[in-house]
Amino acid sequence: MQTVRRGDAVVLRQGCAMDEIRLKDYRCFREDQTARLAPLTLLVGENSTGKTSFLAMMRALWDLAFGYRIPDFREDPYDLGSFDEIAHYRGGRGGRAERFFAEFSATMPNTRSVARELSSRKFGAIFGKVGTTPYPIGRRFGFEGIWIEESFGGDGAYLLRIKTDRGSWEKRLEKDIAERLIIDDRMMLPPLSIYEGTQFSEEDQDEEFGFRPLDGAPAFGRNDYELLREIPWYDLISSRLRPFAGAPVRSKPRRTYDPSRPTRDPEGDYVPMYLANVLTQNKNAYMELIKRLEDFGEEAGLFDEITVKRLGQRDSGPFQIQIRKRGPKLKGPLRNLIDVGYGVSQVLPVITELVRPDAPPLFLLQQPEVHLHPSAQAALGSLFCQIASRERQIIVETHSDHLLDRVRMDVRDGNGVLNPEDVSILFFEREGLDVHIHSLGIDGEGNVLNAPDSYRRFFMEETTRSLGL
Repeated sequence: MQTVRRGDAVVLRQGCAMDEIRLKDYRCFREDQTARLAPLTLLVGENSTGKTSFLAMMRALWDLAFGYRIPDFREDPYDLGSFDEIAHYRGGRGGRAERFFAEFSATMPNTRSVARELSSRKFGAIFGKVGTTPYPIGRRFGFEGIWIEESFGGDGAYLLRIKTDRGSWEKRLEKDIAERLIIDDRMMLPPLSIYEGTQFSEEDQDEEFGFRPLDGAPAFGRNDYELLREIPWYDLISSRLRPFAGAPVRSKPRRTYDPSRPTRDPEGDYVPMYLANVLTQNKNAYMELIKRLEDFGEEAGLFDEITVKRLGQRDSGPFQIQIRKRGPKLKGPLRNLIDVGYGVSQVLPVITELVRPDAPPLFLLQQPEVHLHPSAQAALGSLFCQIASRERQIIVETHSDHLLDRVRMDVRDGNGVLNPEDVSILFFEREGLDVHIHSLGIDGEGNVLNAPDSYRRFFMEETTRSLGL
């Protein structure tokens, strides 16, 4: 575990964070390229340059690496279509890629260590076409020079390869065994679980666990097997919580809500029900949650009070969400959420997800600044700087230079808990049929580092257009 101090702020770096992602032949990303990720990563660039596709792949890799779920590239809020709409199209004789690849590295605690040291791990996946859908036909797990790779052969057989400092080995499972073990209700088991499901007969142990040496490697023995069992991918820690993927347009407010079971959704339809449920189940937690919402509302100039108003004596009855904006002298009336500015209902799902106590470790947000005036957009940037850490990583697609500038200035001024290296700016630039991702950073003065000329032109053109020049 590492501790980072900025003034009186302390960040405990004990969670799981993606540090880097690689893409090849995926959507508009033809070339093999790498993008740096940080506790707070901002995605900027013109429309239709792959920012949403980038977020969709982050969720897909997380699902495969930690939840062993087969990714659904049509799940809300990302509907990327069929394989032919996802694999990169080269044009002309180049045709369409037959597969696409993605990989990430992550800094994670080794939960088998008493000291919980951080270590870097890698996970990658190759997607092929099965029917009309993209399907993971291979996975790679890497940790400190140890690699476990799996793939499906042309005949559907399952091939497991192991590589360590001692050598390389492989084990082949026939098609009928592989189909029974690997896929269960759209889940993919860890590679060693698949292997262990078939390999504990005496015959297999006599054959060095059934692994065949490659390239002159020594026989695979029990010590090699025990080393693989120590790979901390299989600890899973708390990463079974899926990322929160927010939609670019949130739900419309209602005048009255009926209680129901709140289930997370990208548009935030569930948020009023969630607030009402917290009020019913734990008033202390409700007051703490409301305070955090009101702190942001006041900073953003959107509202000073927010409350759940019961329309009756029973918790099971209908309710309203009411907002108060105080005047300079008068307290002002409580008003229904539907009667205040549309920006309040659009930002409420975003900030509720960020500050709720059971928030997931990864946020994938699309244009959280929608319908907010400039000062509220800037306040969102400050909120991200206060919350982002190794325990709660935030990836934001934004078109707001007000939000981006506030992040730069807060890091410069020491507001929040982020150091300059804790912020990454990814600039998506179109180059013909391809898109190139530029990984930019900021320094201690808030200046953007490594920016190409096209980045400066992009923001200058946007500023000029906003001024009507």
